[in-house]
Amino acid sequence: MDDPREREILKARNTFNYSLLALACAMALASTGVFAQATTGSIAGQAEAGAMITATSNTGVVRKATADNSGRYNITSLPVGSYNVTVQRDGATVATRNDVQVVVNASADVSFASAANAKSLGAVSVSAAAIPPIDVTTVDSRTVITAKDLDTLPIGRSAEAIAMLAPGVVAGSSYFSGPTGNALVSFGGASVSENAYYINGYNTTDPLNGLGGIGLPYGAIDQQEVFTGGYSAKYGRSTGGVINQIGKRGTNEWHFGAQVQWAPSFLASNPKNVYYPDAALPENYGYTNDDLPGTIYRSRKDNKSTVTTYDAYVGGPLIKNKLFLFAAVEAQNQDSKATSSSAASTPNVNNYTYTTPKHYVKLDWNINDSNILEFTNISNKRSYNSNEYAYDYATGKTGGLIGHDLQTKTGSDIYVGKFTSYLTDDLTFSATYGINKAIDFSQSAGIDPALPFLRNVQNQDPNITGGVPVGNLNNVGYITPPDAKYRSRGLRLDLEYKLGDHVLSAGIDNINSSAKDEGQTTSGPGYWWIYGKTSTPDTPLSSHFGIGAPGGDGYYVYKYVNSNATSMSVDQKAQYIEDRWQISDRWLLNIGLRNDQFTNYNNAHQAFVHNTNQWAPRLGFSWDVFGDSTFKVFGNLGRYYLALPNSVAIRAASASTMTYEYFTYSGIDPATGSPTGLKSLGPIFSPNGEFGQAPDPKTVTATDLRSQYQDEAILGFNKMLGSQWVYGAKFTIRRLETAIDDVCDMDALATKAIAQGVDPDSVALPTGCLIFNPGRTNTFLLANTHGDGYSKVTMSNQDWGFSNGAKRKYYALDMFLEHPFDGKWQGRIDYTFSRSYGNTEGQVLSTIGQDDISKTQDWDYWQLMEASNGVLSNDRTHQFKAYGAYQINPEWMVSGSLQVASGAPKACFGYYAGPGSDVDTDPAGYGSAYHYCNGNSASLGSVGRLPWTKTVNLGVTYRPAFADKKLAVNLDVFNVLNERQPTALDATYETIPNTVSNTYGMPLYQQTPRYVRLSASYDW
Repeated sequence: MDDPREREILKARNTFNYSLLALACAMALASTGVFAQATTGSIAGQAEAGAMITATSNTGVVRKATADNSGRYNITSLPVGSYNVTVQRDGATVATRNDVQVVVNASADVSFASAANAKSLGAVSVSAAAIPPIDVTTVDSRTVITAKDLDTLPIGRSAEAIAMLAPGVVAGSSYFSGPTGNALVSFGGASVSENAYYINGYNTTDPLNGLGGIGLPYGAIDQQEVFTGGYSAKYGRSTGGVINQIGKRGTNEWHFGAQVQWAPSFLASNPKNVYYPDAALPENYGYTNDDLPGTIYRSRKDNKSTVTTYDAYVGGPLIKNKLFLFAAVEAQNQDSKATSSSAASTPNVNNYTYTTPKHYVKLDWNINDSNILEFTNISNKRSYNSNEYAYDYATGKTGGLIGHDLQTKTGSDIYVGKFTSYLTDDLTFSATYGINKAIDFSQSAGIDPALPFLRNVQNQDPNITGGVPVGNLNNVGYITPPDAKYRSRGLRLDLEYKLGDHVLSAGIDNINSSAKDEGQTTSGPGYWWIYGKTSTPDTPLSSHFGIGAPGGDGYYVYKYVNSNATSMSVDQKAQYIEDRWQISDRWLLNIGLRNDQFTNYNNAHQAFVHNTNQWAPRLGFSWDVFGDSTFKVFGNLGRYYLALPNSVAIRAASASTMTYEYFTYSGIDPATGSPTGLKSLGPIFSPNGEFGQAPDPKTVTATDLRSQYQDEAILGFNKMLGSQWVYGAKFTIRRLETAIDDVCDMDALATKAIAQGVDPDSVALPTGCLIFNPGRTNTFLLANTHGDGYSKVTMSNQDWGFSNGAKRKYYALDMFLEHPFDGKWQGRIDYTFSRSYGNTEGQVLSTIGQDDISKTQDWDYWQLMEASNGVLSNDRTHQFKAYGAYQINPEWMVSGSLQVASGAPKACFGYYAGPGSDVDTDPAGYGSAYHYCNGNSASLGSVGRLPWTKTVNLGVTYRPAFADKKLAVNLDVFNVLNERQPTALDATYETIPNTVSNTYGMPLYQQTPRYVRLSASYDW
């Protein structure tokens, strides 16, 4: 497991660079019965025409329906769980089906005769399983994992680890993590910030930056639904995928349970040591430091973790058939060790601890047969503390305590209330309201604030240091304000009406989120010192910014200042309508329409993004080819919009400082590691003009900005193979139609302003960057300096100098073969062939770990986008997945999972070598950030790919008969083959033109080595 400081430092390096009226309208138009609540399912099937079918849950919920003239019936909007289904004729019960399991967003087929005999029901026999292998009532692409699957399969304890079982889902860049440290995933070529998370129908996506979301305690998950495409108009704000978790609820029987899990470090394998690359360099190129190639960069011996998890639950009736409780708690403690790099200011071993407490409380009140009230409370927190001990790379020995790393506390408390009213047998109304209160705190622990953070001390002048780098005890690069926090409030209103062959539904989906003092500041006295060396000392470091040549042996240093903390908020509103039309007994048509509105505000609550009338049509079909649920053909066409989260206001719409100042030096302070005897090499500069000024919210964004949206088409089939197997395939096409990023070339803006007759002396040109749609023509406002008002300037793609617009295309062929559990075994195999290509990954930049949402270095200047067209970061051409379980006997079960994927494309970012590079090799002022390598163009993947990754997990479960199978003992082995392939490489090629970075091509992250997890649980 990687040192959390390394993740932050690597990311830091790359940072350089409508009310009641609306509801009334929606209801008048009146999502499917399946989608109405996102926590419900349905029961449907065949019975005698006119027969009364009653579904009674294990919590006392009773719903009824009458079979139509053809014998069909459909009971919708049922809370997930177990039901008994009865058929009555002339007031007498003639058939019963017990323990029918209703799965979220799916229909349980309970038929009491064949369709041909439905009108003359005599001696009744059940003709289908409670959940058929092929659900012909759905039109989307999804994977549902149940609590039983979670108990059986060897899976990591996170929503994302569960989602990785779904086809087409790939691991995101190791640079990124969610609000409580979870690794993130990519759906269908989208970036990791484009997914939506739900718990019990409430949106729990991180409102600050969209990176991940809050999940349930593992033992509280009843079902997890993973949408990979074609989802209903009920869902929005996602151009990736949707993770929908349903929590467990109390029933009419009391149940208790507890579990302890232990993954000890002594049963884990060591990660690989990391060494400086020693590659053959092209002619006229040299390394920054010729002494480093082949030497150790980071020792990872004994960099392992012990993870201990305790959880317990209780559920049952507070009042039988009326009031139910389910509560679960989880406490996870991770004790880890990580050695800093040899390039650290003070090499050390970091003994750190993550503490992750979670809880979940669910109350269900059946007010009467027609009204249900639910309350959900979820808490998910994480804190980090550490002790740092001196480490000697020469001897490999650990010394005494030297300090502490950054202390952090993150997480959320979520409160959700939901009211459901079955107004009639055909009309259902629900209202959901929730609050998410989150903290995002970090502070330096016992570090002298006078000590600056130092980088690249290995590049200090040895004539001054005697060859021994001088550092200090500050290993914390950034800090956040102590009162940083954010919160969100959400409201959903849904209405569903069954009208003949139609299930009509409509609703509103509103979220408001706000953040206070979010952002970061360079630690210590407010700046870093970064040491460097050039192999061409008589060449200016940057002619673009007037930075001269250091001369001598090429040693220099620069001061880096970064401060951007601010407050902000965002309103997101939506209305949707949907018609689920059963055209015939074999054809189902799903027609939906969603309208989203997004408004982002700065710290003064001034809007700088306002998007309305974003219509997203959804069309899906399901064809039950033979009419017996054994062969299904389905398809989808849909448009999906993505909102900008709160964090886009950081740097883009609020005051921000990011400056650089270069010097030579003649000495180094032995106490602080700071350079002395400074001689300036040029002025203080900011590549994007960030000197702390507050931008005008009317000028930072294109007036005609369009939200990011994507179009998708899916066509597939599922078919029974004999009576025990199911196979199928689907083809998916996704195309990004509009993207949002920032552009920073104010010279191009000034040139166009003059061409349009605007006197540049009469307007205030922006000093930072502007939010726009790459590839589209946008209009911007420039504040008039002589009087009030603004002047308009229209910029096309060509005006900015770009040769192409934003492009991201994805296509995939998914194929699977599945054997549902038959009491003895289950198994599933998936293969996906896919391609994600273009020049725009999405809202983040995985190659360098940049999580400035929609403010990446892409599109800042046209030179940065030259040679950018190619495969994209989340492209994995081949994926193989398999999982299954085998019941050896009533006491013993074995299980396993396999995930194999071809490698991600490599990147190489060097200095500019395109047109005009003979004059300026750094026209954007970003350093080694262009798609050029060794002077040649280098699109993503053109320099090769990472190795294939292969992960095999195995598990065994023992449920002894003497404990009535209430006791379970598990042994899970993860990454059995101990694969430790790199998952991310340093992509920065040069430090100065023709001077290759010593870390280029070095593994930054690798697969988690083999480890063992032992667990014991008792359920009563």
